Amino acid sequence: MTTTTTKNDMTATEKTAQATTEKKGGKILRGTVVSDKMKETVVVSVTRFVKHPKYRKFIKRVKKFHTHNPGDVKKEGDKVTIQECRPMSKTKNFIVIA
Repeated sequence: MTTTTTKNDMTATEKTAQATTEKKGGKILRGTVVSDKMKETVVVSVTRFVKHPKYRKFIKRVKKFHTHNPGDVKKEGDKVTIQECRPMSKTKNFIVIA
């Protein structure tokens, strides 16, 4: 017989990770972890380039996102992919997916 894992057998972290990876849609961004000092949370810096409307020069824009890090697996300096999810706290709206 094969064993199947039900939602009752999972921990809260596994439930959160499964629920957010099953989600359709939501923004997916790539960035670098700049802080991992909080419990199960990392700060991810996402860089993008936008063209100036008048001068046509590309400008670097950087934004930081508080991101859920199940199991504290990612550390400072790691390249990560994050996905938008339900609000987990006042500032956390993303989860690390890779």
